[in-house]
Amino acid sequence: MADHRSARQVLSEICQDFTEFPAPEQQPAPGGPLDWPGYQEQLGRAAERTGLAESVLCGLGRVGGSQAVLIAFDFRFLGGSVGEATGARITAAFEQARKLRVPVVSLIASGGSRLQEGMCALRQLHEIARACLLARQERIPHIAVLRNPTTGGMWAVLAASADVVLALPGAAVAFGGSRVRAQSADEEPFTAEGKFTTGQVDRIVEPAQLAGTLAELVDLLHPQVLSGPLEPAPVPRSLAGEAVPQSGWEAVLKARAPERPRAQAYLDRYFSRRFVLGGDRAGGVDEGMLCGFGQRQGRTLAFAAQTGTANTPAGYRSAARLIRLADRLRIPVLTLVDTPGAANGEEAERGGIGPAIAETFSAVAEATVPITTLVIGEGGSGGALALASPERTWITADAYFSVIAPESAAAVLRRAPEEVPEVADWLRLRPQDLVELGIVRGIADG
Repeated sequence: MADHRSARQVLSEICQDFTEFPAPEQQPAPGGPLDWPGYQEQLGRAAERTGLAESVLCGLGRVGGSQAVLIAFDFRFLGGSVGEATGARITAAFEQARKLRVPVVSLIASGGSRLQEGMCALRQLHEIARACLLARQERIPHIAVLRNPTTGGMWAVLAASADVVLALPGAAVAFGGSRVRAQSADEEPFTAEGKFTTGQVDRIVEPAQLAGTLAELVDLLHPQVLSGPLEPAPVPRSLAGEAVPQSGWEAVLKARAPERPRAQAYLDRYFSRRFVLGGDRAGGVDEGMLCGFGQRQGRTLAFAAQTGTANTPAGYRSAARLIRLADRLRIPVLTLVDTPGAANGEEAERGGIGPAIAETFSAVAEATVPITTLVIGEGGSGGALALASPERTWITADAYFSVIAPESAAAVLRRAPEEVPEVADWLRLRPQDLVELGIVRGIADG
């Protein structure tokens, strides 16, 4: 069922001290650009029903402890549709966010562009896309909340372009609304849950939890006033102790030990709180790559952490997305390396594992914020190196880093299986070897 709550009610549930922005000075002609029969009367009835002059209510409010610009749709006003006046209000709200240096929170419930205004309404997608772009260029975070429904241009332009996308359970989310798209026996792809499963939504949030989730995000991502160079993320303390392996094969066995601490343990100890982003925005999710933002001693830091699995194309695209977002928001990054190597099967090749790894390498190379890396387990080949900082990489005593796994190296060299431990020594993959070779800066303290 569509969200028929008033925009003011929606805002009252997630923010305080809301002050509406004045309407933009330039207003469209009464009756709309197409002189659509009865349109003026429709607008009048919608205004009387909602108490609003348009389908969005825009203003400044306090979300948790921080200010934000809020854009709240009212579905009761012609289905939350967007015409010229709506587009003008949305773009003006983004301009205010740039001026005030505060995040934007969009609370969307819209069927798309207003048909009574034809192409003049559809053209607002260009205006809104440009407003979103200008905000991104000025490092203004944008958080979108998908209510029921979020369809058409507001999904494709306003919501899907946001830095973080939240959705309420059961919301219809699709480019084509139910009345205009081809009907399907499987409705999940057109829902918030379907979008979450395919990495297009970061989190499904229960209505009772939305205010707290938004307060956390606005606080974590709020633009910071910075002067001078950014302080890198501190190197996490090792959970492995300080006893280094005596042989290459011992290093491999220690890194592969089931009881070895994994990324979750490191993140739990490192951050006081954190928010995990979900998926690559391109149709995929890899649970073996944890990406998001966390708070440590009052600072916001970003993280991309491998969890010991062979990462898929979606995992590398998710990491690249996180690093680029953190770079734009001027937030230092922590990466945790732990993978036997990238996925290399049929499905991974079809999914573009090569381009996905290339995207991660490029994101690391392009980053202007400092990236700190700790190798906490297996560091297998390019799938591990893609997440590693060229200048600021450390390793724990129970980890290794290698051009290739010893077993694979032995196979390439046509060596017998019993010679694998010897090959491991030749690869010089122990933590102390890597320090001596200048590959890592040091072994993390326990």
